[in-house]
Amino acid sequence: MKPPGEAIEALLQGRHADPFSLLGPHAGPDGTFARVWIPGADTAEAHDVAGKSLGMLSRRDARGLFEGTIGGPPQPLKYKARGGGAEWWLTDPYSFGPVLGPVDDYLMAEGTHKRLYDKMGAQPIRHQGVGGIHFSVWAPNARRVSVVGDFNDWDGRRHVMRLRRDVGVWEIFLPDLAEGRAYKYEILGATGALLPQKADPFAFAAELRPATASLTAPPPAHAWSDDAHRAHWANTDPRRAPISIYEVHAGSWDRDAQGRFLSWDALADRLIPYAVEMGFTHIEFLPISEHPFDPSWGYQTTGLFAPSARFGEPAGFARFVEGAHRAGLGVILDWVPAHFPTDPHGLARFDGTALYEHADPRQGYHPDWGTAIYNYGRREVASYLINNALFWAERYHVDGLRVDAVASMLYRDYSRPAGEWIPNPEGGRENWEAVAFLKEMNRAVYGANRGLFTIAEESTAWPGVTRPVHDGGLGFGFKWNMGFMHDTLRYMGRDPVHRRHHHDDITFGLLYAFSENYVLALSHDEVVHGKGSLLSKMSGDDWQKFANLRAYYTLMWGYPGKKLLFMGQEFAQRREWSEAGPLDWHLLDSPAHGGVRHLVRDLNRLYRDHPALHGRDCEGEGFSWTIPDDRQNSVFAWIRRAPGSPPVLVVANLTPVVRRDYAVPVPADGQWRELINSDALVYGGSGQGNLGGAEAQNGRIRLTLPPLATVMLEYEP
Repeated sequence: MKPPGEAIEALLQGRHADPFSLLGPHAGPDGTFARVWIPGADTAEAHDVAGKSLGMLSRRDARGLFEGTIGGPPQPLKYKARGGGAEWWLTDPYSFGPVLGPVDDYLMAEGTHKRLYDKMGAQPIRHQGVGGIHFSVWAPNARRVSVVGDFNDWDGRRHVMRLRRDVGVWEIFLPDLAEGRAYKYEILGATGALLPQKADPFAFAAELRPATASLTAPPPAHAWSDDAHRAHWANTDPRRAPISIYEVHAGSWDRDAQGRFLSWDALADRLIPYAVEMGFTHIEFLPISEHPFDPSWGYQTTGLFAPSARFGEPAGFARFVEGAHRAGLGVILDWVPAHFPTDPHGLARFDGTALYEHADPRQGYHPDWGTAIYNYGRREVASYLINNALFWAERYHVDGLRVDAVASMLYRDYSRPAGEWIPNPEGGRENWEAVAFLKEMNRAVYGANRGLFTIAEESTAWPGVTRPVHDGGLGFGFKWNMGFMHDTLRYMGRDPVHRRHHHDDITFGLLYAFSENYVLALSHDEVVHGKGSLLSKMSGDDWQKFANLRAYYTLMWGYPGKKLLFMGQEFAQRREWSEAGPLDWHLLDSPAHGGVRHLVRDLNRLYRDHPALHGRDCEGEGFSWTIPDDRQNSVFAWIRRAPGSPPVLVVANLTPVVRRDYAVPVPADGQWRELINSDALVYGGSGQGNLGGAEAQNGRIRLTLPPLATVMLEYEP
């Protein structure tokens, strides 16, 4: 039975919500009835996919609508069309059945689907014997969703999708569509208003900014050969392993001769050997997911599943990770579930409603960053984010995720004055929905990926951040130690004559150093927005600044906790970091800067090779004070130890005075060999020291303490 003219008119105007009910082949009393819309065609002949003719259709509407009875049962069809002196073939997407099934619906509705990235977005597949791209997108409140692209003149009337009503997912299979084609979704919102075209939330690749379309591309089918690397970490307790992280912004570590971003392959050629030579164990990238605005550094992402086109094809990132693993390096990604930008092509009001975010700005808007906040209590949103974490682990073999701005997720009143936030049902400030999401994310990630760890950037005293979920914690592997960073940098910025009055800036951190599994992070956040570089934060004249920085690094590498240093600070970059250009690599020609780099390299190797310095980083048994209270001289001394390894003595003299014959209590008499001295000539220091070691007698060792320097000595049984 022919549909009424109103339905056909709605179809041709792109207002019909269910084109599958009108288009394609349908069983009828007289055989199979087919209807197809081919703009620009004068004739249309139906064929099966093998090319057998099934009959001509009649043109019902001059705008290219054809219909009629054809031979054979309902089946996938393709058409030979003629018009305007041309002839072409097209395969009819409305002649194919759904791709998603009832199990997908059930798991999506439940919020427990852990392989959404195999189902959603643009998936190259073979369906009913034909190759093409299957598109699916969640937009439950939309009246109509179409996939548009350079393959249909961005015309939203052409490929209106099928709604799976129970889960609010729209899908369509476009046969014969190739990879690498630009596309978006055109959505009629709940009110019938046409929304800005939306990029695909599950896109695996995107156009280079300022273009914003998604690309039909699967995750790279990389032939991985990193089993040995992954097996090592799967059988290692990271709390007891040396972890020294080099934090990198991929767009400004270095540039090519024309000042352009390096591709992943070029970064692999330069960055991986450099990080290995410097002794780091991991490279941590600021967010690499697709983002529209360079100065956001990737923290305002619009494409969580797509490595940014700034650095070439997504497969290049897989090759980078593979190369890092072969060289013994892990790769950590900054991951941003705390907020997302409100760019028109992104997630904001995706189907005309607050779909991914809270509708109330007191819960759904971030005053610090002008961004939207995910609705963690909505199971589809939590599932989307958890799937993204699993995606990077499975498809790109990343070794860790550093979760940005966790504190902003945990508290409903974060950066909000009274009256501009909504208490939880108990009247408190805790965001229990975010807590539940973080726990479930960590459960999922650790459950599916042995060897991967997560790191929380959490700046408050929320209890149990790194406690397992089953023990009431959030389930992270590590937490950034923001207190250590703030206290110690404040101390190092003081004139040494005043440091005696602020001794607790160094000692206080040991009161809580083992309450969580900590990473000592000197990150990008400390060297931007007018804060200056780490070198500029040190007190004194130029010589003293370098001496202070060397002493500080050596103290930090001897302090319990994993290590993180932002790029450029390993050679004491003078200016603060800017994403607009590369690091000041020419500074390495200076002995002072080269000396700092040499020191960081040696500290990393020392930390790696001596279990006493890493084996109990997160446990109190690995640390004991020997001199915690010499305020007058601003001297600190402690012992680091691990079972089966000789203890290491760390002594810091943070005044510019050489202290000779200084007695330090030690746990064993005998010879103590000097491992490192930040005042050594090779590092740019004055060369004061202990000629390679000293002997302890009666529980004390007498040392020469160089000025503004930290030394480490290892007991030789």
